[in-house]
Order: sequence, then structure tokens, then C-alpha cells
Amino acid sequence: MNWALVPAAGSGRRFGGEVPKQYLQAAGKPLIAHALDALLAHPRIDGAVVALAAGDAHWPGWAVVQGKPVVTCIGGGERADSVLAALRALPEGVAEDALLLVHDAARPNLRADDIGKLIDAAAACPDGAILAAPVRDTLKRAGDDVRIDATEPRERLWRALTPQAFRRDLLRRALETAQADGVVVTDEAMAVERLGLRPRLVEGREDNVKVTTPADLALVEFLLARTS
Repeated sequence: MNWALVPAAGSGRRFGGEVPKQYLQAAGKPLIAHALDALLAHPRIDGAVVALAAGDAHWPGWAVVQGKPVVTCIGGGERADSVLAALRALPEGVAEDALLLVHDAARPNLRADDIGKLIDAAAACPDGAILAAPVRDTLKRAGDDVRIDATEPRERLWRALTPQAFRRDLLRRALETAQADGVVVTDEAMAVERLGLRPRLVEGREDNVKVTTPADLALVEFLLARTS
């Protein structure tokens, strides 16, 4: 049994506007609707837990998506807090060794083949696995004056994407340890890495874009229109 966890308690301050970015419309639906549809349409995902902000007035109240259960809970101020809340809200019957796929609510262009590759890799690796993309651009290190200090080697560097998949007991231990240590982790893999573990990198599609800016929204609108 595999479940998806979707942290959706953020306000989208970097994007701007009155509506949290996960509820922005693209190709006729909110971004989070595309994300949930992609996850729950996959035959190897059994349900989803969505962590919402307290008093979220935008959540449509979905309890079932693609014929599968959707559970909600109240998230926290940081991504890791929301993922932990979602993990703790899993229904009874989800085993300690179940695979949990954590996916960004504002990453709507997720493909089924990437989900399948990720699940296979995470099932085979005790440290879990994440979708990622090799860095292809030249990287520059900036000084305080925003002038170039150095060109950084890009070999062996990857951009972390989502979903990121880990066993339930490992993910809980990693996130709780980081929380107890007062460390704010920026993704689930970072929490697992802090335990001395090495999740597997699974090359995913470059068009699995997270909406952070208005330009990103225009891009995913275009990408979703091509596949609808």
C-alpha cells in the first residue's frame, strides 16, 4: 500500500497575490487538482493526505479523487511540519513499511511513468528515492556585490524534484529528528540524509515544474494544454 502526502499549507508569499499558488488556475483546474489527479490516477497509489493551512477557505472539500480517498489535516509553518502532520493523519491500516510519496501541491505536470520509476526505485532502496534532474546549466557563485566570484563544477549535481518516496517509519524518524534538532529541512531527502543515509536519485522529466513565479504558471499552462 502506497500513499501520497501533499503539503499545501503554504501561503505562496514568493508568488504574490491573494490566492495561495496551489489554488491558481491552469488549464481549467487549480494546480493542486492537477497534482492530486496525477498521483491518484496511478494504480500503485492508494490514497492521499493533504496538509492544509488552518482556516483554508479555498479547499474544495474533496474526499475522493480518481475514486480514491483524500484525507485532510492541518499543516504547519514549515514544509516539514506539514509533511509530519500529514504522516500522522494517515488512516489505520497503512503499514510502517508503506511507501509514502511526498509531492508539491504546486507541481501539476507529473507523469505516470515517473511515478512508476520512483516507486520501483524506492521499493528497492532502503534509504528511499527521489525524482531529480541533472544540472545542465553552468553554475556561477556570486559575491556580496552580485558579481561572479567563481564558476562551479556541475558534474554530479542534481536538482531535487518531487515526489520523494520513503518508507513511513523512516520518513517519520527523519523528520522528527530534524525537528528535535531545530533544523529546518527544505525537502524530505535532506532529513533522511541527516541520518547518514543516501536516497537514490531517479531521473525525472524536466517539465515536472514547480510553480513559484508567474512565468512558471504560464509555462505549466502551456505544458498542461499540450497533454489535455
